[in-house]
Amino acid sequence: MSVDARANQAQQKQPTPATIDVSLSRPPEPVPIPVDQIMTAVEGVRRYVVSHLSRIGRASDVDDVMQDIRAAVWDGVARGHYRQLPGVRFGAWVQGVTANVCAAHVRRELSHQTLPLLVEPVDDGSTSSEALAVLGFDRGGDRGAEGVIDQEWARTIIALTHASVHEGVWELALDSLNGPRRYGPPSPQDRRRWHAVTVVRQTARTVQSALDVEPSELQSIEDVCRHAVECLPTPVLRRVASSIVRRDVRGPERSRILASLAVELGVTERYVAVQIGFARRLYQASWRILRNGMATAS
Repeated sequence: MSVDARANQAQQKQPTPATIDVSLSRPPEPVPIPVDQIMTAVEGVRRYVVSHLSRIGRASDVDDVMQDIRAAVWDGVARGHYRQLPGVRFGAWVQGVTANVCAAHVRRELSHQTLPLLVEPVDDGSTSSEALAVLGFDRGGDRGAEGVIDQEWARTIIALTHASVHEGVWELALDSLNGPRRYGPPSPQDRRRWHAVTVVRQTARTVQSALDVEPSELQSIEDVCRHAVECLPTPVLRRVASSIVRRDVRGPERSRILASLAVELGVTERYVAVQIGFARRLYQASWRILRNGMATAS
């Protein structure tokens, strides 16, 4: 066979190049997602979150994690992080965000020290291990050599937290955190207990933030009101407190602000409305602590 014949034969045996998908020849464009679709997709991952957290006995954290997922998804959409790809649904992207948020939460829970490990209960019964377990967070890792939380601080946090929530909520939270671990689909009673844990923990974080405010920063009632808002533990609660609770907005103006906040925060108006009562209780708790601190300093 001649050289030219062999060359032609080799050329004929080469595979034909595959067709290139033109949709992948340029970066996909960000896609605007309606608020209702975001809320539906986020709520669709709740069962996954319950299952994931149940593995480490932290199913009571579901509400906190769901709020983190909701904020992460909304922020990702707003920043254009979600880009539509062929065959990739928006719900699949939300599931990816959910997996990352859950993994980060699990890492934090397994790595940080909690009050029951650091504080010994006293004999007079004023501080029990059950009560300490409710808080579930440390005083902060950025305080240098203060690796151990002092008992007086712990007792103060617990007492003020207990005084700021309904007794029934407190008892449900204790029952949830100290009862046996449950696996499988949650019952309505489980959801009530988990909600109680969320209320107590958010209240404890508010109390801690209020106690950490320097008295020198409280020169007037206006300073007290401003810091009382800033002590609330989440952006949603802070915005609700500053826009509605602090101003005591009612009637048509409240409806208008509700609609505006829902768009701003990427949630439904109903969700914002449900937060008003909780934001008011937390605001009042932090306000009382700050006002007492101001009076003591003066």
